[in-house]
Amino acid sequence: MNLKRLFLIDGHSLLYRSYYAIQKLSNSAGFPTNAIYGFINTLKKIVEEENPEYLGIVFDTGKPTLRHEAYKEYKAQRRPMPEDLTIQIPVLKQVIQAMRIPLFEYPDYEADDVLATLTRLAVEQKIPVVIVTTDKDLLQVVGPLVAVFNPAKEIYLVDGQINPEFLKTLKGKKIDQVENVFGVRPGQVTDVLTLQGDSSDNVPGVPGIGEKTARNLILEFGSLNNLKQNLDRVKNPKIREALKKNLELLDLSEQLVRVEDHLNLGLELEKFRLSEPDQDTLFRLYQELEFTSLISQYVSKNTSANKKFSAILTREDFIRLLNQLKQASRLALDTETTSLYPTRARLVGISFCLQPGEAYYLPLRHSYPLAPEQLPADYVLSELRSVLENPALKKIGQNIKYDYIVLKREGLKLQGISHDTMVLSYLLEPNWGKHSLDKLAAYYLREAKLPFESLVGKGKKQKTIDQASIEKVTEYSCQDAHLALKLSEVLWPEIEKKQLARLYEEIERPLIEVLAEMEIRGIKVDLERLRTLSAELEKKLRQLEKQIYEMSGQEFNLNSPQQLSQVLFYKLNLPASKKTRITKGLSTATEILEELAPLHPLAGAVLEYRQLAKLKSTYTDSLIDLVNPETGRVHTSYNQTIAATGRLSSSDPNLQNIPARGEMGKKIREAFIPEEGHLLLSADYAQIELRLLAHLSGDPVLQESFRSNLDIHLETARRVFGPTVDLFPEEMRRRAKIINFSIIYGTSAFSLAKELETSTAEAQKFIDLYFQEHQKVKEYLDKVVAIATEKGYAETIFGRKRPIPELKSPDKNIFQAGRRMALNTPIQGSAADIIKLAMVNIYRQIKSLGLKTNMILQVHDELVFEVPEKEKEPVEKLVKDNMENVCSLSVPLKVHLGWGSNWAEVK
Repeated sequence: MNLKRLFLIDGHSLLYRSYYAIQKLSNSAGFPTNAIYGFINTLKKIVEEENPEYLGIVFDTGKPTLRHEAYKEYKAQRRPMPEDLTIQIPVLKQVIQAMRIPLFEYPDYEADDVLATLTRLAVEQKIPVVIVTTDKDLLQVVGPLVAVFNPAKEIYLVDGQINPEFLKTLKGKKIDQVENVFGVRPGQVTDVLTLQGDSSDNVPGVPGIGEKTARNLILEFGSLNNLKQNLDRVKNPKIREALKKNLELLDLSEQLVRVEDHLNLGLELEKFRLSEPDQDTLFRLYQELEFTSLISQYVSKNTSANKKFSAILTREDFIRLLNQLKQASRLALDTETTSLYPTRARLVGISFCLQPGEAYYLPLRHSYPLAPEQLPADYVLSELRSVLENPALKKIGQNIKYDYIVLKREGLKLQGISHDTMVLSYLLEPNWGKHSLDKLAAYYLREAKLPFESLVGKGKKQKTIDQASIEKVTEYSCQDAHLALKLSEVLWPEIEKKQLARLYEEIERPLIEVLAEMEIRGIKVDLERLRTLSAELEKKLRQLEKQIYEMSGQEFNLNSPQQLSQVLFYKLNLPASKKTRITKGLSTATEILEELAPLHPLAGAVLEYRQLAKLKSTYTDSLIDLVNPETGRVHTSYNQTIAATGRLSSSDPNLQNIPARGEMGKKIREAFIPEEGHLLLSADYAQIELRLLAHLSGDPVLQESFRSNLDIHLETARRVFGPTVDLFPEEMRRRAKIINFSIIYGTSAFSLAKELETSTAEAQKFIDLYFQEHQKVKEYLDKVVAIATEKGYAETIFGRKRPIPELKSPDKNIFQAGRRMALNTPIQGSAADIIKLAMVNIYRQIKSLGLKTNMILQVHDELVFEVPEKEKEPVEKLVKDNMENVCSLSVPLKVHLGWGSNWAEVK
């Protein structure tokens, strides 16, 4: 027997499965890609795991077929294909063609009939067939040489008389007989489907007969024909009468259900033979679709091919390299260290690349047994000073802020920073979230980066890089420098093409040094105060725990949502409103507990317990661990390439999450203190986002309020709430503030109602009243969404672009999310650009004046400085002038300044 197998794929079956299995996947241009991605991965899996000799994909054309002629209502009730799935099909077919997998469509025939005919033709030539589908209709054709593979359940469905040699080829998946799964033999499937009908295809069947009854009838009578000849023997009178009354309907249903396997297709088996994929076209398509994981499979794995990567171990070689570096106009560099945290890392070596494919590694502190002798680190770094500190020599790197900090700790100030490829990539693709070197190398260069684990291992046995062989680290580090140089050559022209060069040169590039210096300086922390606070929180948690146990009448694990839900909803019988998406258990999420709090004190106590537990673990305890023992300070890491709006974020610790309000938040901020003889200065932009809204919209009412230095929230309260404002000014101002910011964020009436604790109708009335008073704001917001929809991105006043693919989604919820992004990005993004530019200008002026003041924190719209007491007056003026005059708007920018001996005191 010929064991060369033919795999036939039901295209539409796999397409729909992929579409619903993977949700909300699209590229940065907004094109949906979920169905394509799932389809391709299944295809690849079949090709790689099964290695079939022959393979073909059959699609329906969507046009009427012979079945529609026989029955006009055939498939009439089917919903139209989702729009975001329809538009993926042409691109998917391009990918299939590039994979060189045969694809077939016949306008007059359904895919099921084509698949059945192809199966018969193969079986006649003694070639086994596997049909990949989730459609039960195709179980009709299962036989000794035919199996159906269901990719959703990963199971082969076979005939009880399957050929044993064919059976041996079905490996690695579950195998079961059709009879065990469907209840009848493959030859009886048609009869069961005829009787029960099919609501999805609008096949009528016999009224009153479902799957179970149909199966039992066929099992009893053996076949539909035998049943029709023996209707009087049907025991159930209702079923008997239904069959007798609907014989014509039964014949029609059989005609609709039975697959046709004798079509004249004019096909030969050789047309299904697999050939080598068109790799270049596939790579281009995967790039456009942004399938990073698939791109990586088409990159060069040979990292050192046609490349010259050398370790510098002798003085002669070093002097030769040093001369080359001094004569260069640009270089790429990469440092190797003992830690991911640059403020704790020890420099082990440094690599340089002057032209792609040629790089050199200077090992300095490798200390493993039998390591080659290395040049003294002090000598090498001293000689490199004239290179690294030369501002005219352009430096290129990937996350060069890290290298700056490491070298600064060695007494060297890296000058002449030109291109940080991580930042360049971020400006081009702000939605990526991650801009790692391995991702960029694969995506832009088709090169595979050596994995770090190949040098140092992984898990508990992972060693530091100073224990890795110089030979391996040379290839690794040199490749990093080489990739950074090549990436800069690819990315910079794209930056210029998309008119992002000014944003990079004036804000993002100089900001690298500013953030590096802030991280190096860090902020002093009062460890004793933190330890006291941690003990205080622990005491409160134990008290709360005891109270909760008393209220519930039992002890349980407070950190277990399942155990908590048992107490709340089963023991205390509180109303449950929501199940969790994953475990399907009753939810104990924060919003649920907030709803239950008025009904039972236990819910409020659990909320308080969670809040205090988070404060303790996330802030007091983790801050204690993050204090650098060398400096006694916390050195947060500022992330320049994460937030799509352009905002900075921080980690280890995340300073932006430290509560600004509340007793405990205040106590935590009190632990952030200046050095002796210094004060902390906080400079916080006042209502910068609302001022930007006034500027961008040109709304005369808003602009006049800011020019006249009026309280914008009180003014909004008067316009929206009327005369009642003066009776309850503080409460009305609070509510007006919520409305003001809701407008910026595109909040719905429903969400606003929840925040204001009022009805949706009342919230909508407030929104309508706001827009009546601020018509220009309404016009601007509508316009900004329309422009973002047309262009595919939103833009800040400094030209930062954020792609918003959600605006192209036919899904209403996704579109609304995109709308909110389009409204928010020009305002929040412009605010981020403004504070970044202010940081750059202030840093430069402090340096130029020779002041000892340091910028140490940036949180949202606030900057914090550590200021020697004698510099208080000049620094206050410098900071205020720079922040308020950083750019020209149609309304004034205002900054609130506060001094204090800790971070809480300055607010």
